[in-house]
Amino acid sequence: MKRLAGVMLLCVMASGCASVRTLDAAKPGAPVVYAGTRLDLYALQGGCCAIDRFGAEAPKYPGLDLPGSALLDTLLLPLSVLTALGVGFQATGGL
Repeated sequence: MKRLAGVMLLCVMASGCASVRTLDAAKPGAPVVYAGTRLDLYALQGGCCAIDRFGAEAPKYPGLDLPGSALLDTLLLPLSVLTALGVGFQATGGL
């Protein structure tokens, strides 16, 4: 469990984590399910217009980012599927 938390922390701390970048990319029509992993694969295949397609810039080293993004996207899968289906949350946070 500590190892999983460490991998997630590294992904979040990385300046180019695709999953984290796509979370705040509120671009209409952008992919939601496995968005970070898809962005990494798009960059690895030489995609030219990541901002137009995903609403976020691709990471500098997508090959290194891919495993962490796949893990984080898998953990966030239930939320992303609900978002893709149009189920809205009115979540608020704070102390």
